[in-house]
Amino acid sequence: MAIAEKEKGGRWYEVKFDMDDNDTFVATVPDFPEVTTFGSTQEEALRNALRAIEEAIASRIADADDVPHPLEKTKGKGRFVELPLLTYLKAGLYMISRGDGVTRAELARRMGVHREQVDRLFRIDHKSQIDQIEAAAKALGVSISVGIPFPAAA
Repeated sequence: MAIAEKEKGGRWYEVKFDMDDNDTFVATVPDFPEVTTFGSTQEEALRNALRAIEEAIASRIADADDVPHPLEKTKGKGRFVELPLLTYLKAGLYMISRGDGVTRAELARRMGVHREQVDRLFRIDHKSQIDQIEAAAKALGVSISVGIPFPAAA
């Protein structure tokens, strides 16, 4: 899990901390009012916050609610967690299809697959394959860009 304390590119959500009566760190996430978790250290609370954010995203998808857009860059001060790439892609596909009014049945038709395969693409706990994510993005008329350093051969 990536944790940021200064500006970085990525898929970030801010986590705020308070101390509880029993010396634990209570973590909340401004973008997800439903997320409150804790840990005996800030690092543990951040790990728990990331899991809680993923659960909140899964719940919002299941309830057909919006998923808040993560920060592309952290604001410099504060604590942040970075979404795993697969979670980010699934949430992004969900928000694109939702915004375009494309139902799961329509997306399955466009992709030429069974509806259950599309349902799995929107389940955060399912380890979808990147080619399935890419096919869904193409069916929605968007492309996925990758931001990884690719050094030239020597």
